[in-house]
Amino acid sequence: MSPAPAPVALPPEWAAEWVAERTQLVARIAELERHVAWFQRQLFGAKSERRHIDPPPEQMALGEGLGDTAPLPAPAQPVAAHQRRPATKTKADEEESALFFDPERVPVETIHVPNPAIAALPAEAYEVIGEKLTHRLAQRPGSYVVLKYVRQVVKVKDTAALSCPPAPAGVLEGGRADVSFLAGLIVDKFLYHLPL
Repeated sequence: MSPAPAPVALPPEWAAEWVAERTQLVARIAELERHVAWFQRQLFGAKSERRHIDPPPEQMALGEGLGDTAPLPAPAQPVAAHQRRPATKTKADEEESALFFDPERVPVETIHVPNPAIAALPAEAYEVIGEKLTHRLAQRPGSYVVLKYVRQVVKVKDTAALSCPPAPAGVLEGGRADVSFLAGLIVDKFLYHLPL
């Protein structure tokens, strides 16, 4: 086994510089250890939302104290006999009385709905006697647009029968939102955490 090397003597000006540098490094290491400990507490420490706080003893549990009492029966009310006419129009076919948007601020895209009842008839065989309008609020990437569906009400001249195609089915019955609007709303809410 070879003998240990003799320590090298440093010049006095180097020794003072080495001691000062070592003091700075020890202080920097201690500061960085404090930062690492703080980050570890943030990641793995006890959080306020993770703590289970017991409810106060005077607070009753949900449903406690209600007992097994049966609900009181509703009082009977006599109803006079009557007859009701069946509805002739569905909610989708009803005419919208007022616009729900400002047409000067939201662009309107018009879509003409084809009528399958007159698809095979020549233009002379029927007469357009009116139009029904249905509006849906739709979304395009970065903008909104209102889709206006125009459905012609026609009268076949031979049979004098009126015909109008049904309004396009909405995602929500009676709603004015297009599927693109609802999809964009869900993406904005759950992906980008935007408020509704």
